[in-house]
Amino acid sequence: MNSYIIEGGKRLNGTVEISGSKNSSLPILAATVLGDGIAKLYNVPNISDIDNTIEIIKRLGGKVKKYNGKIEVNSKNINQTEIPAELMSKMRSSVILAGALLGKFKKVKFSYPGG
Repeated sequence: MNSYIIEGGKRLNGTVEISGSKNSSLPILAATVLGDGIAKLYNVPNISDIDNTIEIIKRLGGKVKKYNGKIEVNSKNINQTEIPAELMSKMRSSVILAGALLGKFKKVKFSYPGG
């Protein structure tokens, strides 16, 4: 973590934009699989794990729009129960999608997570 050393008697002011958290965004993104409609997520970080999760959702049949830190997932047409091995192997957290698919379809097939 960076630190700031402030000297002098001047008052600080300004704004700081806080990025969304990967550790909260990924489980929420996986949970969109459980629904049968549109879910909107805001302040989602622009990182590869999010992009990989989006790609998995698309391969499962979902439609995803990503723009300006927002993600819109339409899970109405998700009908696959197998997470592609080449996407599963890209990150450890991909296993959270297995739980969502299991909850929705009562079955899931996936390989070892990577990362």
